[in-house]
Amino acid sequence: MKWTAVPYISIKALRRNRMRTLLTALGIVIGVAAVITMVGLGQGASAEVEEQVNRLGQNVVLVFPGERQLGGVSIGGGSANTLTVEDAEALRNEIPEVIAASPEVRSQRVVVYGNQNWHTRIYGQSADYLQIRQWPMESGEMFTEEHVGQASLVAVVGQTIVDELFEGADPIGETVRVRGLPLEIIGVLSRKGMSLMGSVQDDIILVPYTTGFQRISGRSHAMVINVQVYNQESMEIAQMKIRDLLRERHRLAPHQEDDFTVQTQEEVAQAATETSRVMTWLLASIAGVSLFVGGIGIMNVMLVSVTERTKEVGLRLAVGAKAPDVLLQFLIESVVLCLLGGIGGIILGVLSTEIIANYAGWPAMFSTNAMIVAVSVSAAVGVFFGFYPAWKASRLDPIVALRRE
Repeated sequence: MKWTAVPYISIKALRRNRMRTLLTALGIVIGVAAVITMVGLGQGASAEVEEQVNRLGQNVVLVFPGERQLGGVSIGGGSANTLTVEDAEALRNEIPEVIAASPEVRSQRVVVYGNQNWHTRIYGQSADYLQIRQWPMESGEMFTEEHVGQASLVAVVGQTIVDELFEGADPIGETVRVRGLPLEIIGVLSRKGMSLMGSVQDDIILVPYTTGFQRISGRSHAMVINVQVYNQESMEIAQMKIRDLLRERHRLAPHQEDDFTVQTQEEVAQAATETSRVMTWLLASIAGVSLFVGGIGIMNVMLVSVTERTKEVGLRLAVGAKAPDVLLQFLIESVVLCLLGGIGGIILGVLSTEIIANYAGWPAMFSTNAMIVAVSVSAAVGVFFGFYPAWKASRLDPIVALRRE
């Protein structure tokens, strides 16, 4: 028997049972589609995280307060009152690598304009904040150091505030009230979208940090200090100098631990990206289980096919077909089933990834390598799970097979 005829015979056998062929391949389709979708969405989420981090600013160092003890129990990092405005000024004035620093105080307050009100976040910042975060203005201007020094009642608002309180109208020069305090709007921020934590960055009001401390929040300590360094090459030495200066200012003995935490924006990004990557591969691994289940389904169908076609196999063996011919025929059938499933899975995976990504609002990233691996794995599944039924068919005794009804 010619070896070139074996693939033709295999394809012909599959075409005789089209419905069973399609249903058998469906398990592989679902498995491959699930893997491609999980990987595509995961890579898209990672890309979105990196893009959001880039929008938060370049060469940024974040200084957080340390943890606070309550009854011998740690409340958690960032809960202590260990950072002050004077710390931020010292970082900006005494460390050459630092070009800007902004002590931050946050509050959740209801903002009122006319008969409209909106619950939002109010951030007390320095005049350097927009430079640190690389956040451009849509209109108006940022408050100045003079506003900070005088604790002026001025504000710069995000796009959400414009939409909710002013229905998209220009709010420059208008006055909103927070806890009875009149805040004159002097600027509007450009739209920035979602943050790493899933909050809307545009739902914000910026005020001078002196106003935030003295008139709105009632706090006396900074919740974080945003620092900008000259360039990427200066980041490591700037971190060391920030740590040394704060330890000196906080009068910490050599044996005492830091009462603050210094992190770069890149470290925050790496943590977020790594979390996204781990979740991507975890979900992809779970989705990969369906490939294994699909392979078991193919083995089951091929075993049934061998049983149904015992007489056919016996006849072929009796007229001169060799055992390797029969083995190859059933292996080809199994591999073709898996390859059909792999191709169908790629198409379904790409479509489902696009739909889900559009709904979720983040980019979909398609990996050519993931598609090649998916098809290769599909073929490997066909060989692995199809070998035993094919071997069983090739071992049939033609005389016994021909006698079987």
